[in-house]
This record gives sequence, C-alpha cells and structure tokens, in this order.
Amino acid sequence: MVSAVAADEPVRPVGPTQAKVAARQVLYVGYREEALPFSYLVPGHAEPVGYMWDVCTSVFAAVRAVAGNAVRVVPISVTENARTMMLKTGITDLDCGGAGNTVARQKQVDLSYNVYVSEIKIMVRKESGIGSFEQLAGRKLVTLAGGSAERHVKHAALGSNITFVHLLAGTPQEAMTQLAQGEADAFAADDVVLAAQRAASPGNFVILETALAREPYAIMLPKDDAAWKKLVDDTLVGLMQSGELERIYEKWFLNPIPPLGHSLALPMSPSLKAAIQAPGDVPVN
Repeated sequence: MVSAVAADEPVRPVGPTQAKVAARQVLYVGYREEALPFSYLVPGHAEPVGYMWDVCTSVFAAVRAVAGNAVRVVPISVTENARTMMLKTGITDLDCGGAGNTVARQKQVDLSYNVYVSEIKIMVRKESGIGSFEQLAGRKLVTLAGGSAERHVKHAALGSNITFVHLLAGTPQEAMTQLAQGEADAFAADDVVLAAQRAASPGNFVILETALAREPYAIMLPKDDAAWKKLVDDTLVGLMQSGELERIYEKWFLNPIPPLGHSLALPMSPSLKAAIQAPGDVPVN
C-alpha cells in the first residue's frame, strides 16, 4: 500500500546520468590540480580541495539522496584542454574544477547556475599613484600570454583612446615579478589570480576597483540531461538561499587557505551577490 504522503510527493524525473550513477554506484567528478582556490591539490593530500569542490560536496549529497547512499565519489584530474571531452564522452559525470560559463562552452556541454563571477582587474604598486585604467596611458602593463585579460585590455584601451606598452608573461609569478621590480607599472588578470599573487605581500599592492570584464563560473554537466541539471541547480539554489554559499565563499576567499597560510582578502563582488539573489545560467560571449 502506498501512503498518502508518499503519493503526494513529486516524482523527480530520472535522466541518463542519474541512471548510470545509480547503476554503478560511482560518481566520477572532474577537478583541476592547480586552480586555486576553486579546485586544487594540497601537497601531501590525495583529495582535492577548494571553493568549487566544497560547493559540489552538497551536490554529491543530493546525488546520493536520489541514486543511493552508497554512491562513491571518485575525483578525476582533468586538464583545461581535455575536460570538456571527458564530460562529453562520459568519463566524468560532473566537472567541479570551475568553468567559465560562455556561449561557446554551452554549445558543447550544459552548465549549472553561476556560482562565481570572475572579474578582469588591474593591480598596481601602492606607491604608483595609479588609480584608474586611463592613468596607464604611456606606461607598461603586463598580462598573461593567451589569457582573456590580453584581449580585454586591448579593447579597453581602444574605448579609452589610450596607448600603453603591452608586456606578456608566461606565468602569474613572472608577471608579478615584473610588477614588483618596476619592469611593469600594472598587472591585469582575473581578480583571483591577482589576489593570490598579492597575498604574499598585501601591503605593497592594490587591486583597482574597476572591472574591465566579467565572466561567470559554473559546474559543467553532460549536454541535454535536463533532470541532472535540475538536480544540480536545485542544490545550488538551496545553498544560495540558506546563506551556505556565502559561508563557503568566506572560507576560501576571506580566511587563510592551504598551502598559502594566508587569506586572498577578496570580498564578494557585487556581481556575485547579484548572481546569488537571482540564480541563473546566463553565459558571456
């Protein structure tokens, strides 16, 4: 006999990904080894940590609630070049490494509601006196070769009708060295990249308020599995409404994190606060 309560409970559709996970009792989850603070490995530890991984921990619980409490989570290290294909071919069921939610990416995979908003910003030496992008006219600015900031600073320069010497660095550490030694007057990159470099000597460098561009981050999902996406999105909305997402943010962006031993000191941006108030999966171009 079916109870009246059970009969009234809504039946959640079961999509192909959930069925596959339930059948094998294993959830394969992609992560990146060096994407601090979103998803990374701490030396001496086998399990990934990070902001995105903590967010996904609640998703794991939601999956177990519908696919079986014995479902085992198996982290799989992915690279930026291979992660989309690994999801498309079923090697991973979720990608919790932190993925930019772009129009191009949405053609390949589905993405959850946005849970972070990256901002392209500029960092300068505190004593430089530089307080705006326009004040970089005639100066030297460094970006990471091949990074999105390279395109955005060129676009901003055209819009502001200024010119500057554009330097390229292979790594954030190399760019930071150029800034610290005065070889560059400014370093443009994702806000979290700048914050991670600044954390070692926070009194000497300032991240300017103005954002040159914004890009939301989300959890990557298999394409065209509406039931799986709804399960993930519903979980994220619960985190947002309960305040838990903000607590996770504070843990990874406002408190000391391993292996740095100090905080990124990066307060939640108005863009992320807006994304929490009105959850959605709108991409950027």
